[in-house]
Amino acid sequence: MCGTLLQVDRTEVIRSSINPVFSKVFTVDFYFEEMQRLRFELHDISSSHNGLKEADFLGAMECTLGQIVSQRKLAKPLLKQGNAAGKSSITVMDRKEKSLSSSFVSPQDFFSKSDPFLEIFRINDDSSSSLVHRTETVMNNLNPIWKTFKVSLNTLCSGDNDRELKCIVWDWDSNGKHDFIGEFQTTFKEMRGAMDGRQWECINPKYQVKKKNYRNSGIVILNQCKIIKMHSFLDYIMGGCQIQFTVAIDFTASNGDPRNSCSLHYIHPYQPNEYLKALVAVGEICQDYDSDKMFPAFGFGAQIPPDFKVSHDFAVNFDEENPECAGIQGVVDAYQNCLPKIQLYGPTNIAPIIQKVASSASEEMHTKEAMEYFILLILTDGVITDMADTREAIVHASHLPMSVIIVGIGNADFSDMQMLDGDDGILRSPKGEPVLRDIVQFVPFRNFKHVSLSSFSCTFIIRVVMVCLTTVPPADFDRLTKI
Repeated sequence: MCGTLLQVDRTEVIRSSINPVFSKVFTVDFYFEEMQRLRFELHDISSSHNGLKEADFLGAMECTLGQIVSQRKLAKPLLKQGNAAGKSSITVMDRKEKSLSSSFVSPQDFFSKSDPFLEIFRINDDSSSSLVHRTETVMNNLNPIWKTFKVSLNTLCSGDNDRELKCIVWDWDSNGKHDFIGEFQTTFKEMRGAMDGRQWECINPKYQVKKKNYRNSGIVILNQCKIIKMHSFLDYIMGGCQIQFTVAIDFTASNGDPRNSCSLHYIHPYQPNEYLKALVAVGEICQDYDSDKMFPAFGFGAQIPPDFKVSHDFAVNFDEENPECAGIQGVVDAYQNCLPKIQLYGPTNIAPIIQKVASSASEEMHTKEAMEYFILLILTDGVITDMADTREAIVHASHLPMSVIIVGIGNADFSDMQMLDGDDGILRSPKGEPVLRDIVQFVPFRNFKHVSLSSFSCTFIIRVVMVCLTTVPPADFDRLTKI
């Protein structure tokens, strides 16, 4: 941990429970050759909480990721200031992610007046059960409809369509002592037959024994079940497709007058500026996957000739019909040639360039060949000003063969970039729609200013792979290790 703790994720908050079972799954990259230390902290948050600062710390457990992977199920006592926190313990289980994910449309029920929620458990090989998903509670509703949710096929049933799933319906209670309504068993194989609706009787065994005319405690209906194949970066590369590498450069006034040596766009006769360093480092990696070595290059945030109107997606070579440049050197030449001809302006809007590349990716995806994967490199010096439109554009692009790499140039506050990166949780559009996959990676160039270009390139390509390979099939990993 090098003395520094970095928060990976948080679970949901479970109210009024002394034995909580969390449904949130954490995704952590595993490196066999590294000692990856983890710390799990448990906090008691009041109903009027303002974050962890006002929460009560209950205890923590430390271990390594290797311990979890090797043991599959790790249980250790909670410690507080080095001592046992009573008889409390925490249990962590690992799940290896596969490339398939399942999308479900909400079940319905017909219980008596109650506040129902549904829990789905996977029955493991050792007969234990693991919570897969917990729905929201629908308050005081005779015919509730739970929201659509998504879960990976591996999480749901470990990739086994015939694995037993146990579904329990509860009547929510504010004191945490929820009333048991009923349960039923099913399999994913049965769920897949829900194209026209699938229903199960929800049974309470006690009522079944005591009441002669008892039939069920309600009906749970699954309206629809879909399987969404998540195509990965390697799916495209191993299939023989090419990388379509596009560059977008920030020409807003916050970069400073290019004629001034303090400007981020200043062209020094002997030392390349940060824009050029980042462009060359990243471009040299991506050009190996591009057969024609022709790269579209765009600028944004500048007033451009001849009428000097502000544009957020103009061709750096000023040829709107053919914005491609010959090789990385061609992009460098076009960038240096355009600087004296434009007027740096603003604001910093990046949604237009994301939408432009997404449009090309969408056209390619609907061709018979579908042989291109699009990577958009955005070099920018500041906080973007069209965050809502950018979030919307990224959510749309997450359905396409496309990734976005944002390199922060200079020393500005790039905290908003973490939202686009997904480091603070799943990115959603202003309407609440989540990204289908994490396609954005933000890299502050200042973290690599004092290392060689090759080091920055290696870090970049590793992070690109982390972005694109959110759901790599095991077979692809096998092939990758043989290269």
